Amino acid sequence: MTIRPATEQDIPAITAIYNEAVANSNAIWTEKQDSDAERLAWMKARQALGYPVLVAAEGPVVLGYGTFGDFRAFPGYRYSVEHSVYIHADHRGRGLGRIIVDELVSAARALGKHVMIAGIDGGNPASLRLHAQAGFVEVARMPEVGRKFGRWLDLVFMQRVLDAPGAVRAD
Repeated sequence: MTIRPATEQDIPAITAIYNEAVANSNAIWTEKQDSDAERLAWMKARQALGYPVLVAAEGPVVLGYGTFGDFRAFPGYRYSVEHSVYIHADHRGRGLGRIIVDELVSAARALGKHVMIAGIDGGNPASLRLHAQAGFVEVARMPEVGRKFGRWLDLVFMQRVLDAPGAVRAD
């Protein structure tokens, strides 16, 4: 298994993983599935901003993917990013999510980011556990701020400070 930058050839697999999560989980708070063209535009937009889209692959088979982007659009947030990780249903529970998160943390550090944020459905104990094990701490819990499948959903924000202890950043 390797972690590498996503390519256009990976888009059908990324789209399938994304759409499965939309259809069967609360990991993505929408009911609208994407086309390959929409996922390709999404990937190119991330890459144009200098942000990674990474895939975990065994040979040509994409097992999962992850990325990060701006947390909020205002300049004061420029050192904070929010990430996403999705694993193909057949490959969950193998530790791939943690490997991708660790790679995203390294990439964010290399870009000079200070904080990585995860927005997680409060009813997703596996993701909450994954992030806690990866050094993220819960910083906010917002009850009933989303809705999907006829239910109100809680949003949990977890974050990880990326700078080394004692590091000083100059603007």
